Amino acid sequence: MGVNEAGGWDQEYDVIVVGSGGGGMTAALCAKGQGLSSVVIEKSDQYGGTSAVSGGGIWIPCNDDIARSGGHDSYEEALTYLKTVIGSAVPQERIEAYLKHAPEMVRYLAKTFDVHYHNVPKYPDYYPNQPGGKEGWRSMQPDPFDAARLGAEFDRQRESFKGTLLMGRIAMDQIEAHTLFSRGPGWVRLTLKLVLKYWLDLGWRLKTHRDRRQVLGQGMVAALRYAMMQHDVPLQLNTGMEALIEEPSAGGSRVVGVAVRRDGRTLRYRARRGVILACGGFESNQQMREQYLAKPTTTEWTAAPPINHGDGIRAGQALGAGLALMDKVWGSPTVRKPGAAQQITLFVERGMPGCVAVNRKGRRFVNEAAAYPDFRDAMYADDAKGNGCVPCWLVFDATFRYKYPMGIFLPGQIEPDSKLPKDWLDKVYYRADTVEALAQKIDVNAAGLKSTIAKMNEYARTGVDPEFHKGETAIDRYYSDPSVQPNTCLGPIVKPPFYAVPLWPGEIGTKGGLVTDAQARVLREDGSVIAGLYAIGNTSAAVMGPTYAGAGSTLGPAMTFGYLAVRDLAQQSAAADGVKAAA
Repeated sequence: MGVNEAGGWDQEYDVIVVGSGGGGMTAALCAKGQGLSSVVIEKSDQYGGTSAVSGGGIWIPCNDDIARSGGHDSYEEALTYLKTVIGSAVPQERIEAYLKHAPEMVRYLAKTFDVHYHNVPKYPDYYPNQPGGKEGWRSMQPDPFDAARLGAEFDRQRESFKGTLLMGRIAMDQIEAHTLFSRGPGWVRLTLKLVLKYWLDLGWRLKTHRDRRQVLGQGMVAALRYAMMQHDVPLQLNTGMEALIEEPSAGGSRVVGVAVRRDGRTLRYRARRGVILACGGFESNQQMREQYLAKPTTTEWTAAPPINHGDGIRAGQALGAGLALMDKVWGSPTVRKPGAAQQITLFVERGMPGCVAVNRKGRRFVNEAAAYPDFRDAMYADDAKGNGCVPCWLVFDATFRYKYPMGIFLPGQIEPDSKLPKDWLDKVYYRADTVEALAQKIDVNAAGLKSTIAKMNEYARTGVDPEFHKGETAIDRYYSDPSVQPNTCLGPIVKPPFYAVPLWPGEIGTKGGLVTDAQARVLREDGSVIAGLYAIGNTSAAVMGPTYAGAGSTLGPAMTFGYLAVRDLAQQSAAADGVKAAA
């Protein structure tokens, strides 16, 4: 995917950004802020990428909101935490660059482009008990955004998944979702408020089913796109990168542009300063999954939109770029919903009391409430032992079904079985009047399942899970039910009928990609810099290495390294201008 021939240019910019997710749009805006012309090219007919369907959170240690919301953080604590959970998989200079500049990036977006974030005080790090870990404050979410400000451009924004919306329609931010799903104080009043605000917005209801109030990933990409419009940063949809273009330069070669496919034609875009690849990972590329990821694997299990095929990674490879972490993903168990373009991630449900995850032997293999990448990794580890854990099964009873959501359906008090499609029963979800009958339906060892449920019922009584310690950390308890005691994550599984849903080892994106340095410059296999080429987000090997530090560990680094890439480009531009002036 490298193109070396010289020729004329169809369009020219200082910086070309490939991909319109949160990282890409941030990079393009920062280029504008540095006085550089920029463009975002997007192969899809919608902007926002995976960012648009995400939670929109960014993990920012030492953010300015922490002190204002009663917390405390320090660079030393954050570095200790990341070094502990990441280990030696990532050069420390990249980790330090992220920690030093992430709060700076947030301030810059707010001051220069009116794009604002506020922290979520109660959202814990994913490993809060590790040295330097925190039980809140480091994760931030975008301020709500009024979609009407985008005008017709709102119609080109990738829609959120229904699973992130109340009743499949109504927007709720991270703090509101926590209150609703955990049935926290005021959850009924909050539900009524959100529902009434949505339905009483009559003028907007006549235009679209989508909520005017944009939050989570929708709020993120809406605010960034609006800032691009206000500052005349162009976005070109239906414009896919075919190859990077490089030319000889002093001491070697340099990336000077991209070949794109637009309106049925191949065009050449020149990048006077550099190209930033922000076009996602490879979760929708079956061949690359087979080549790099744990087996079995299929694109059918992903929870990401079917848009990322590793284009940027393969383009960098063609120029000799090194790769890292290609066997790693931002993993999560997923469930299949008929008719959906992708599977649904179980972020919330596993922490609720009254459920248990089992393998084909009917045995537990993981703390159900564990951080979602750990849950997915445990599935593969248990399956490798011959225990039949792909898929595994989440088993629960009628009480759980009535009170809590389960990915493919809302709580039974809102969406009872009678409202579900009849052909889903014993295909999408399974139900039986006894544990033994349920085990037979899902081909799980009945004696093992019965024994496991008996143990779980005892753990619910005592509040202690001696096997996997469910409910012992703040992140376990974040999505749980505070009305259930003595452990808000443990409830009895006793009331028939009993239910089971198969869980698959999916992901919200891959984390392997091009090797980059602390300035997001792409490096060759020998460690040398590919001049003029940068990579951020899931196109680059994740700064988080094999782990997931906290909510927003994908988007926070994507945006921060987009900011750093442009800062490096601007410094090079200033140096080049200085040389010209001196000459």
